[in-house]
Amino acid sequence: MRIVAGKHRGRRLEAPTGRDVRPTSDRTRQSLFNILAHGDWMEDGADLLEGADVLDAFCGTGALALEALSHGAARAAFLDKSRASLDMARRNAEMLREAGQCRFILGDAAQPPPAPFAARLAFLDPPYGQDLSPPALTGLSRAGWLAVGALVCVEVGAEDVFAPPSGFEPLDARDYSQARIHFLRHRG
Repeated sequence: MRIVAGKHRGRRLEAPTGRDVRPTSDRTRQSLFNILAHGDWMEDGADLLEGADVLDAFCGTGALALEALSHGAARAAFLDKSRASLDMARRNAEMLREAGQCRFILGDAAQPPPAPFAARLAFLDPPYGQDLSPPALTGLSRAGWLAVGALVCVEVGAEDVFAPPSGFEPLDARDYSQARIHFLRHRG
């Protein structure tokens, strides 16, 4: 597993063994970040990635937020209820010398602690087949983790049914082999 673009392009990340964590593939991340970098996602016309505050919920290895930092994001919050996943994300951030821009928070995305900041860009990549995204989106919104107007990328299994909760506007969805990524606007 590697960072696919930006200032850390080609740098290896620690990847989990076993099947407890399912990282987003390099190819899917590359497609996702091409879409984010070249789309007109911000309502005010601003660059989505440059200087952004980013949230990586269900962070696993932390690859999504670390990729955003590689593309110019200012800081990132990593949220996971697994201590092992959070520790792996921290080690990956340290390997890239990005730990100073990162906050690592142990917690459940559906009932998160108060946010360290409101993210302009958020990634949710929960385990497939458990319908964890809607309650996580609601919980993150209520706890102040998402800025009004934020872009939220939600990865679900290709066979999973996903309906965003109130306060989230669907913008687009893309299929990638075993996954589907939904792009949502947080309306608050």
